[in-house]
Amino acid sequence: MATLSESGSRGVVAAAGVAVSDWAVSPDPAGAASEAARIGFPVAAKLCGPQIAHKTERGLVRLGLSGVAEVEAAGAELLAAAAPEDGDVELLVSTMVRGNRELIAGLVRDESFGPCVMLGIGGVLAEAVADVAFRLAPLDRSDASDLIGSLRTQALLGAFRGEPAVDREALADTLCALGSLAHDQTIGSVDLNPLIISDGRPVAVDALVELADRT
Repeated sequence: MATLSESGSRGVVAAAGVAVSDWAVSPDPAGAASEAARIGFPVAAKLCGPQIAHKTERGLVRLGLSGVAEVEAAGAELLAAAAPEDGDVELLVSTMVRGNRELIAGLVRDESFGPCVMLGIGGVLAEAVADVAFRLAPLDRSDASDLIGSLRTQALLGAFRGEPAVDREALADTLCALGSLAHDQTIGSVDLNPLIISDGRPVAVDALVELADRT
């Protein structure tokens, strides 16, 4: 499947109602540094383009940049790492979101069941706990609450390491927003990974929208 760039993907999910970390894009390091200063440090910087789906695996992410010089240097490194097959690329800078818990959420189209919203435990615990659940999309709030309640590791949704419990209403908003995208037949899937719990509320710090295969 073809994909949207991270910036394009963020725009799609934000328009649907998903809370997304502040971001901006620029074609060059100086512009990225200027945008980072406007957004506020620290920031993450990434190489962004419609052909780049897996940035972390390729080392195309820089985290915790705390000043203009750091962003400019990281931006130059990222642009230098672009491959010819990446096509047109740009730099994306985004606020660093703090939180000790990560979830994953998304929209998938199952051949048997049709569009479904997915929610699971993410981060370093993802493989260990393998806790993922699905509900048919679109969702109403009762469906979203049921999906949240179906996760086995409910303790991670409560107060945790000095942080408040997950705001289940805000998380339900995110799940309903994802479900609403099922009506757009040009969208094949949506992946929010990670969805960081910050002060109890879920914030997407990365997004990937795959386009439906129209052939």
